[in-house]
Amino acid sequence: MSTELVQCPTCGVERDAADPPAVCPICADERQYVAPDGQRWIVPDRESPITLRELEPGLWGLEVTDGVGIGQLAKLIVTADGCVMYDVPAAVTPDAVEAVRALGPMRAIIPSHPHMFGLQSLWSAALDDAPVFVSEADAAWLGHRPSALVPWSGILNPIPGVTASQPGGHFPGSSVVHWEGSDGAGVLLAGDTIMVNPDRATVSFLRSYPNRLPLSADVVERIAAHVARYDFDRIYSNFSLRIDRDAAAAVQRSAQRHASWVRGEFDHLTGPG
Repeated sequence: MSTELVQCPTCGVERDAADPPAVCPICADERQYVAPDGQRWIVPDRESPITLRELEPGLWGLEVTDGVGIGQLAKLIVTADGCVMYDVPAAVTPDAVEAVRALGPMRAIIPSHPHMFGLQSLWSAALDDAPVFVSEADAAWLGHRPSALVPWSGILNPIPGVTASQPGGHFPGSSVVHWEGSDGAGVLLAGDTIMVNPDRATVSFLRSYPNRLPLSADVVERIAAHVARYDFDRIYSNFSLRIDRDAAAAVQRSAQRHASWVRGEFDHLTGPG
């Protein structure tokens, strides 16, 4: 293929084209899956339409139509000090790049975990080599190292009012990003670390969402304790679902519910023993 990168069509993650493995390591892992028709490698998706839409003042989503990969809705925090991209689309087009550029300079690209690497090196290169911050704990999953790669751990403050940290869980380096919000009420971007449920009132915590692997009670309580440091009224996970009010309390209630179920406190609701 006449490109230095290829892309797995199942997870959408970029990889060096020189010697791609027989099977995508990210898809072969128990948190993901290999496509029923087997492994393929394709040239990076530069054609799928990408729509930039405002989710709330100062927060935008990048929605890919009919693209490859998992279908994440990448988020853009837009402030007077510049922009932060949280999670990365598995497609990139000139029109989408220009739309993002129009919002302001990109100060940081932060994938929440390896499933969300997408085409991060191509987005970085198209946005003046914006730094790509990958959790040190998850760097071994990189199939291609962006030229502007910055491994990180602990706390990251890419611009004023925005803080990234790593509660782990879904992956050891899984990160969340807290933003003060244009109204000061607080927004948590949680990726797959905390998944908003379809009821838009509760959240879930899983090692694998497609394969339904749970996390332990202790890990879920650790994640909940980690994000309790932040004040946030709203939470977004890595697709389109969000909780619009009292999200911090919803996370704590959901964590306690999860812990109670996996410890067996509700076994009496499941039928005769």
